[in-house]
Amino acid sequence: MSRIDVFVAPRPNPALIRAMTSVNRIVMLRGVPGFRDLLPFNRLAGLRGVANVRYIDFPHADLERLKASCGAGKATFLTPNHPEFFTDWMIDKEIVSQVSPLAASWATNGVVNGLGRLMQKFWLANNLIAQIPGNSGAAKEHSVAWALKGHGVLLHPEGGVGWHANIVAPLLPGAVEMGLEALQRGRATDPDFKVWIAPVVWKLAFTRNVEAALAKECAYVEKSLKIVRRANDTLPQRIHHIYATLLARDEATWGMPSDEGASYAGRQKALVGELGRRLGKSISLDAAVTDTTELLRRARRWQRENTGDAEGQKQVRALADTIQRLQRVGPWASANPRITQEEIAEHLKRVRNDYCRSRLRDTMNRFIPQPAGPRCAHIRVPDPLGLHEHAASVDDAVAELHRRMQDTVTSTVAELAASGRFIFYPNPFYRH
Repeated sequence: MSRIDVFVAPRPNPALIRAMTSVNRIVMLRGVPGFRDLLPFNRLAGLRGVANVRYIDFPHADLERLKASCGAGKATFLTPNHPEFFTDWMIDKEIVSQVSPLAASWATNGVVNGLGRLMQKFWLANNLIAQIPGNSGAAKEHSVAWALKGHGVLLHPEGGVGWHANIVAPLLPGAVEMGLEALQRGRATDPDFKVWIAPVVWKLAFTRNVEAALAKECAYVEKSLKIVRRANDTLPQRIHHIYATLLARDEATWGMPSDEGASYAGRQKALVGELGRRLGKSISLDAAVTDTTELLRRARRWQRENTGDAEGQKQVRALADTIQRLQRVGPWASANPRITQEEIAEHLKRVRNDYCRSRLRDTMNRFIPQPAGPRCAHIRVPDPLGLHEHAASVDDAVAELHRRMQDTVTSTVAELAASGRFIFYPNPFYRH
């Protein structure tokens, strides 16, 4: 088995973790005052702040609410939302440094184990837990044991990044399942033992108008994907045209008619439906199974069980990958008549991640995406979910966790909009 797929327990080094907290705060987030706004130094990510998060808005009441659910004598699983790659861990690390400095954090095995032995040693010393796809038992066991020691365990219940900060994607049950296991073990010695699922959400907002920088990035995407810009299109219309063109290419690839007069959402739904039908047929699935999530899960299982069918593997993988990619633009994209610069930036990052893959610059963007300008992170803490007082099922607990996170995201966005923090444009994805 490759080293990348072998779980190695973290070996946290408190001194290194403290040092990296300062590095993260200055180099990764805020930048170096005096240099971050001064040419040519502000072109260097480390001086400007790699994630360019200049300010952190973390109300005292929210911080205290989170602190109250962490610490000795309880097990805590911290579950932040996951709107952006790379910046996620930087903000998460800033949060845990204030509430549970020795918290363990889940990360992909490609990061923890896949960058060589020296980097693996570094990440393990930073208390990162490697998520091994299809074999997470050891990681879960370690997480429960670490949480029982009074240190938090942080993991993203949304799974992968979707680049949609206003919407919390459906949650995975891992944090709740581990929490219930911790509760059972804790109650074996202490009948009053408490387990908390502590959600955190954050919303990034630009601190100034960044339309020029977004237009420059849009031009790069258009050039990379060979999409001709239409005259007189606004920036949001250019984004819509990019997606419509990519959708038309997918329709042509799979032999589907393209109705350019229909809405993007309607065309996308029709294509996903047809590809889902073909995928179900390819894996001999009962036609009654129409839920796309279940269909993709069955497809992954089919691939594991039919490794000898090379042609079938190729077909199933292509169908499943296309469906997943298309669905990354969800109904939320067309739900509102207005669109913000932050949402435009998310669309661009999603396109670059999913379609732009030919250059080193594109690879770097996937791992360390660069924002269009300075930002403020608005961090809020919903009420924690006490599994010690929650008698319902795992599914019910996950649904309640999702509700609390989404409600807090929605109220935070409304608060920022009311205070004039966003620049709005007509949304070309929107149809009455």
